[in-house]
Amino acid sequence: MSRRGNLGFTAALRDIQTLLAYVVRALKLVWQAASPWMVAWGTLLVLQGLLPGASVYLTKWVLDAASQAIGQGLAWENVQIIVVPGALMGLVLLLQQVTKAVNGWIQTAQSQHVEDYIQKLIHDQAGSLDLAFYESSEYYDTLNQASNRASSKSLEVLQQVGGLLQNGITLVTIAAILVPYGLWIPLVLIFSTLPALYVVVKHNRKYHDWWERRTMDQRRARYYDMMLTYDFAAQEIRAFDLGDHFAEAYSDVREWLRGERIELEKNKSLATIGAGLTALAAMAAVMGVMAWRAMRGLATIGDLGLFYRSFREGQSLMRNLLQNAGKLYTNAMFLEHLFDFLAFEPTIQDPEEPREEDPLPEDAITFEEVSFRYPETEEYVLEDFDLTLPARKVTAIVGENGAGKTTLSKLLGRLYDPQDGRILIDGVDVREYRTQDLRDQITTLFQRPMRYQATVAQNIIMGNVHREHERDGLEEAARKALIHDTIQDLPKGYDTQLGHWFEGGTDLSGGQWQRIALARAYYRDAPIVILDEPTSAMDSWAENEWLQSFGRLVDEGRTAFIITHRFTTAMHADIIHVMDDGEVIESGTHEELLEQEGHYAESWRNQVEHGWRASADPDAENTPVSPPVSSGNPLQS
Repeated sequence: MSRRGNLGFTAALRDIQTLLAYVVRALKLVWQAASPWMVAWGTLLVLQGLLPGASVYLTKWVLDAASQAIGQGLAWENVQIIVVPGALMGLVLLLQQVTKAVNGWIQTAQSQHVEDYIQKLIHDQAGSLDLAFYESSEYYDTLNQASNRASSKSLEVLQQVGGLLQNGITLVTIAAILVPYGLWIPLVLIFSTLPALYVVVKHNRKYHDWWERRTMDQRRARYYDMMLTYDFAAQEIRAFDLGDHFAEAYSDVREWLRGERIELEKNKSLATIGAGLTALAAMAAVMGVMAWRAMRGLATIGDLGLFYRSFREGQSLMRNLLQNAGKLYTNAMFLEHLFDFLAFEPTIQDPEEPREEDPLPEDAITFEEVSFRYPETEEYVLEDFDLTLPARKVTAIVGENGAGKTTLSKLLGRLYDPQDGRILIDGVDVREYRTQDLRDQITTLFQRPMRYQATVAQNIIMGNVHREHERDGLEEAARKALIHDTIQDLPKGYDTQLGHWFEGGTDLSGGQWQRIALARAYYRDAPIVILDEPTSAMDSWAENEWLQSFGRLVDEGRTAFIITHRFTTAMHADIIHVMDDGEVIESGTHEELLEQEGHYAESWRNQVEHGWRASADPDAENTPVSPPVSSGNPLQS
């Protein structure tokens, strides 16, 4: 054998070993999901495998009995010869129909259990992984590959293994029936299909490699489709007349994906034709030999009927075996990504001996010589960074985009861990606590809070789903967020469906959604409050009202950390830090920073005072940035 042939054989052997490993893991998943149904399925499988062989054997008995009874009259001894095998044949055919119907019921039950079980595995794994998982295209490829019909693929693996076993049992039965006519006959039947098996394995591997290689392109096509069909892009698509642009982009990607897929299938079809002709030629030769025997009187009518049924069944069985083997190979290769996904380990781990007490700040939260860069990047966002957030105070961080402000909130909540340095709560590294214990003490209002497609009550409850839910608690949180009256005016009050994804949904304005998020924060009732651009969707008048409401959230000993571009928000904090390029360049109260005549003072004048001077000029095009600011501090009300 040539070196190329050796390499090809080695690769094929390696593929078969990999296939077997994935099949075993897939069957284990199915067993864990639905073991009682799998036992019933296996029992039925053996019965279904034996019945066709019994039918083939009874064919010879029925034909021989019929040949003997023909012309002998209707006496019972003559009729009895054919009644018994005929009744048995009828019973076998009835059992085949019954087992087929029962098998459909069992497979439906299996599919429901397996689908839910595997989806739970994916959900649990996705929830345990670090935030970095969602910020890398490679991770999105892996997630897409893992969740792409993973449950159906696992069940298909089971069905195909079952098909192989059932057909294998039948084939062995038929082979045993054919052995008396010559051992070489069943061997020819089996070996004549090996070329087709090779074609199936080879081309299904090519398809899997293509699918894996084009995952990102398929995701891109899906993205273009979402831009054209989902509500989040609908306004801009129409405002900028982007419909044709994205439709064309989608068509371009799909055109060459479709072309490659069709080319793969064409090559597979041509190879399959060649393998099929080989199998057909082998079977024709065997049939010729048996016909020659019959002409010499070496076989009865029953023998010919049995042989005909055997080869007919054998040909169908081998075709099914090849189809099952090909699909099994393809589906097992697809499950490779599910197993890879489930094998991921989060980098943020709980300590072996976590502290039992809750991380409640009594003194300060401290960033100590923290250096951090995001995964798969070389540039540090923070380097040897120091910052102290006093407990039971409001600290504001202001600065330009990219200064590192939001990164601080992610590190504090252990969505990431720094490469160097520590984050301390009263001198204790946050990594000494259980991650969930730490996050239970934090409530976060994000710049773009989630708009859950659920009822108003369910939106607020998301702040603490583990809390015992009472309507009084929901309404209290909504009143503090100044959204209760608005909710009362909705069609069904707190039971109003929000969003337009489901029937009867009602949408809110951006500011109202942020107040729902604020009610969620009240409902969580956590001692550490993080706000990232909390007033970005509010007009200036609503902002002032919101600040007074927020003042009630941060009293009673809470520690608040605000990230904002609005100086009218930051000015009410107990201390303000100005960040630039990952460093704190100025710190102090609003009045102290204005007196320093530094970056903050200059930005304040540009943002607030200039905005109001422009609004006083009837010819000015600028709109006011903020209303006049009262001298009182609403955060301390």
